[in-house]
Amino acid sequence: MRFRVVAAIVIVGISGAVFLLSDALRRGISARARPGAVETFVARQMRHWATPRAMRKAANPIAPSAEVLASGRAHFADHCASCHGNDGKGQTEMGRAMFPPAPDMTKSATQSLSDGELFSIIANGIRMTGMPAWGDGSEESRRDTWHLVHFIRHLPSITAAEIAEMERLNPRSPAEMKEMQAEEEFLKGR
Repeated sequence: MRFRVVAAIVIVGISGAVFLLSDALRRGISARARPGAVETFVARQMRHWATPRAMRKAANPIAPSAEVLASGRAHFADHCASCHGNDGKGQTEMGRAMFPPAPDMTKSATQSLSDGELFSIIANGIRMTGMPAWGDGSEESRRDTWHLVHFIRHLPSITAAEIAEMERLNPRSPAEMKEMQAEEEFLKGR
């Protein structure tokens, strides 16, 4: 009896793999296609598995404060907003072009994650997605990541003033810097 159950599981697994492979070969594996239900489920499972079991229930050891939120906001603007957007909705050119796309972090799919899961995703990244591992494991890096966790929790209620502040902190390309400098010179009458 046990052999039949194992054999049935193996057959179902192989059948599913064959189906997914044939579908990928038929449609291709372009990052332009929106992920289907199966891919979305697999991506969420990978995100879950990316978090070590011990971290899943970890609480943020840093107390929330205005200073912690400001630190997290500045760090997010400089390091995360190019993919996730200053508002955390992922509607940037880069965020939409990733596969899977950058998530809307204001929604429950992200907000329902534990502090430890958010920390682990930031610190360790998620394989086969656009989410890289950040930080170097130092105490400063860990502190910055916990600040980011507080800021991510704040994203559903972010204000227009906070977004405007973040826009000033977003990285600029050399061409953008040159353009900004030219505008400043023009406004000063030079």
